[in-house]
Amino acid sequence: MKTMELREQLHGFVVENFLFGDTEPLKSDEMSLLDNGIMDSVGVMELVAFLEQDMGLTIEDAELVPENLDSIANLVGFVKRKQV
Repeated sequence: MKTMELREQLHGFVVENFLFGDTEPLKSDEMSLLDNGIMDSVGVMELVAFLEQDMGLTIEDAELVPENLDSIANLVGFVKRKQV
């Protein structure tokens, strides 16, 4: 999957599931989803379920860190690395 398509898919998931369609709070792809209250720990589990079920990834417990999951930019990089 191309990076822009992946970004759009991940961005769309976050907007629809955590912001209920409102893109305004998500100012940039580098913005922390946790620090800015967009996603909480339950949201992280929802995100992981999406990555595993819809994208066919296997997420290990050790990978559940902000460096992988805390922004759209981090998510794109993480998914790209997992898809290799």
